[in-house]
Amino acid sequence: MIHSVNMLSLSMARGIMSFPAVLTTLFVLLLFHQTCSVKDIHLTEAANGTCSPSCGSIQNISYPFRLMEDPPNCGDQRYNLSCENNITFLYLYGGKYYVREINYSDYSIRVVDSGIQRANFSSIPRYFLTRYNFSYMDPYSDYYSETTSMAFLSCEKQVINSQYSYFNFPTNCSENRVYSTKYSSSSSQMHRYVTYHVYINPEMVEESCRLELISLISHGYTEAAPSCEKIHNELLYGFRLSWFRVYCEYCDGCDYDEDANKIQCYNYTTKGFFERLEEVYNGVMNGLGGALYVLTRGKLPDALFAAVHYHHDWTSQAAAPIKWIILVLYLGLYLGAKLVIGTPIVVAFLIYKWRRRHLSMYDAIEDFLQSHNNLAPIRYSYPQIRKMSKNFKDKLGEGGYGTVFKGTLRSGRLVAIKILTKSKANGQDFINEVATIGRIHHVNVVQLIGFCVEGSKRALVYEFMSKGSLNDHIFMKEGSILISYKKMHEIALGVARGIEYLHRGCDIRILHFDIKPHNILLDENLHPKLSDFGLAKSYPIDDSIVSLTAARGTFGYMAPEFFYKNIGGISYKADVYSFGMLLMEMAGRRKNLNAYAEHSSQIYFPTWVYDQLHDGNDIEMEEYATKEEEEIGKLMIIVALWCIQMKPSDRPSMNKVVEMLEGEVGSLQLPPKPLFSLPEQQIEHNVEIPNQHCLSMHSNESSQSSSTQS
Repeated sequence: MIHSVNMLSLSMARGIMSFPAVLTTLFVLLLFHQTCSVKDIHLTEAANGTCSPSCGSIQNISYPFRLMEDPPNCGDQRYNLSCENNITFLYLYGGKYYVREINYSDYSIRVVDSGIQRANFSSIPRYFLTRYNFSYMDPYSDYYSETTSMAFLSCEKQVINSQYSYFNFPTNCSENRVYSTKYSSSSSQMHRYVTYHVYINPEMVEESCRLELISLISHGYTEAAPSCEKIHNELLYGFRLSWFRVYCEYCDGCDYDEDANKIQCYNYTTKGFFERLEEVYNGVMNGLGGALYVLTRGKLPDALFAAVHYHHDWTSQAAAPIKWIILVLYLGLYLGAKLVIGTPIVVAFLIYKWRRRHLSMYDAIEDFLQSHNNLAPIRYSYPQIRKMSKNFKDKLGEGGYGTVFKGTLRSGRLVAIKILTKSKANGQDFINEVATIGRIHHVNVVQLIGFCVEGSKRALVYEFMSKGSLNDHIFMKEGSILISYKKMHEIALGVARGIEYLHRGCDIRILHFDIKPHNILLDENLHPKLSDFGLAKSYPIDDSIVSLTAARGTFGYMAPEFFYKNIGGISYKADVYSFGMLLMEMAGRRKNLNAYAEHSSQIYFPTWVYDQLHDGNDIEMEEYATKEEEEIGKLMIIVALWCIQMKPSDRPSMNKVVEMLEGEVGSLQLPPKPLFSLPEQQIEHNVEIPNQHCLSMHSNESSQSSSTQS
């Protein structure tokens, strides 16, 4: 079996395609895409004498692995191992795993969850780990076909005749005959199940059941009720991960052939192009030659048969001239005719579609403006926009939908002018901005001063926010402002009040759907304002659930109900979740998902910080933080944990969030650990979402940031 990392997928149109059409498709794809020449690579590394050779039972530690205390020249720092009490550990996605074996011949490492105890059959894994944890950029991958998942579930009711076939492994493997986990109920009335399924997720869990934990294993059972010993031995054996990608850095693409036990490196070269071209031609001619042989009842001349049918005679001198004659005639006559006739038709069709699309967009925008002629923003002409921006002289930023310029009104007031050059097919993002932000006024919502619509020219004029976006200062990068925890708390409270106003303060409920640091702008006094309403939706206050045709927002801040329909509908609680993820980053002054964290256990911040609070540990703040600021940081983290609960019904309203932020940390209780608190990158494979574009607004001495999403 070959697991391909870079793979070209060819799909044909509906129906049966003619042979010339098939051959044309293949040649066009080959001529317009770089192809790969494949070479097998077998790489070995000699151990460095200055590096630690072993730790406990793990001997001959060599490249790419290294121990954390080794000198920097040892191994690859992405493959750090930890030697603790003469036991080798691997820290992976916030979890701690025993290292049982490193196999340098098949590029694998076998690990076991540190929660598994050898003599305790009721012990279970401590850490949540599925195949969705792994992405192409990770140093480790789950490439082995043997790898599957073991899931632990607890159910209030006994599951009988489930619609899901994996509910057939009840457990009775501990002293009180049930498994229990750190965060599960200890009630003896709960029914416990162990399942073996590769793709289990919350959407597949029965209503009366709770998904407690998922861990990787190497083999799954098909028998109805595996014994406790078998389950325990499976967990004790662990699972294998592949680290072959360390050898792919100098390849344009890379495969691991599990059957042949070797790595294949693809390089984009000229030689590879012709080799690949010949392979495709051989395959096509092989099929054509076989068909002709049948049709001619075996009377096809040997030379012609050899020319069109790849077999032992392919390299013969008789076959070569006719092969090239056929190829030249095909390319010269057939493709030439298609190019001369087809190109004008394709160009005309594209022009027609472009004009129809943009005319439709202009009509939609004009219809909206005519039906909402009482809007507060001023409608400017395009010459006025050019004048106030001094002919677009001072550029602040550029993003997916256009460019932002600094401008000045006749009164001398500074403004930010967003020129929209790319938009949705019907101008919906422009309409959303004007329809939502144009009708409200709040101290924590950026003010839309005016707009411009003239044919294909569209612009939005906002108040100028001199300190830029919160994203410019929250993560302590070069050029950012050092914001104290007290001020950060004030900013968080202002953002919460702005969202609360959108949800409850108008005659309609406005859902933002894209709350993140880029869309929080700061004025000269660091007062926050919500911006970028391109994805916003307006609904009657009485409507608790809204309908959407596609997921909206930015990965990392999107609520889980966008992906898991059975946990609840889309509502204003989606904004509460996004605010919780924003608040978590503000309190931690770091990205929630940080692959470059100093300790592997801190890679996903919400999980790490919850465990710290649950275990009664102090949260490490910056050295300059006072006792009061530490309390503020802890308050923000607990509020954030309430906001990012898995089920929308478990999250507080923004009104309650404001109350909690205005209160004392001592009055707050730690919420339950989010059921499926994993980074969104794990489910990207299952969700189709438009590309995300950011549009930032900033200047040399000060900046303003605003982003738009598709």
